[in-house]
Amino acid sequence: MAFSTCLTSSLRPALAALHWAAPRQCRGLSTPQGAEPSLDLRGIFPPLATPFSPSQEVDYAQLEGNLRRYASIPFRGLVVLGSNGEYPYLAPRERVDVVSCVRRALPRDRLLLAGSGCESTQATIELTVSMAEAGADVALVVTPCYYRGAMTTAALVHHYTEVGDASPIPVVLYSVPANTGLDLSMDAVITLAQHPNIIGIKDSGGDITRMGLMVHKTKQEDFQVLAGSAGFLLASYAVGASGGVCALANVLGDPLCQLDHLCREGRWQEARDLQHRLIEPNTAVTRRFGIPGLKKAMEWFGYYGGPCRAPLAPLSPVQVEELKSTFSANGWL
Repeated sequence: MAFSTCLTSSLRPALAALHWAAPRQCRGLSTPQGAEPSLDLRGIFPPLATPFSPSQEVDYAQLEGNLRRYASIPFRGLVVLGSNGEYPYLAPRERVDVVSCVRRALPRDRLLLAGSGCESTQATIELTVSMAEAGADVALVVTPCYYRGAMTTAALVHHYTEVGDASPIPVVLYSVPANTGLDLSMDAVITLAQHPNIIGIKDSGGDITRMGLMVHKTKQEDFQVLAGSAGFLLASYAVGASGGVCALANVLGDPLCQLDHLCREGRWQEARDLQHRLIEPNTAVTRRFGIPGLKKAMEWFGYYGGPCRAPLAPLSPVQVEELKSTFSANGWL
């Protein structure tokens, strides 16, 4: 199987007692009005890091330990096998086993999104079916990109249409140009939003104009836009995004849920102040130090980070100090 190369009126109750069938009236955000989505993706989803043992085997006991910690945070759900899960480094059997492990530990009222994008359409369909059988609620499908020069709008529309037709669970598109070198075009998104089994996109590009246009151009469809990073979460909400799949939520889950809460209440000044404190830590665990930085930061907040799989290398002592300084300077350590 081919590997992929790679998220002010009534509001939800207080975070600690959040009910996941979220209230439908949220005046604080600029979310377009219209038919309610078939599957509500509003809220924060951490794209889980995959824990490995010192011998670089998947450590399911440590994964379960992290899940117990995350259970107390009011996430809308979890994403497994995204970019931060070291998805391309996992064998096919491991991918399915990780989804099964998370599903067993996750309450049924929290959504489980599972990465199933592969380089070929056939392999993507096969893995998507396996993810559904393992308990995933939604398939998160990254753009195939090895032959990126041939990945025209027509080719990608055909790919995702075939996957959407065959998938037993809803599909969310995944555009992460930093990893794939490929942006899913606006025309492709608009076309695919009309597919009855394609319900949204995780956009990690950070182009707020593009995200706002996606929301605007798909507002008549059952389609939701998810911000792919904590660094531009508030801005994404302001233009109508439904939620966020944010690597930083592995570390600072409660603050990101609080940011979601503030935006939905229209408490924009408080939200802006909190967003400002999240930008540098987010950059540190994404673009600057990547997954090794994310896993190191997890350890400081009581989670198991552990090693990455080779060829990803651990941080140097100097990098560790730079990472810690970034969190400390913003009041998190």
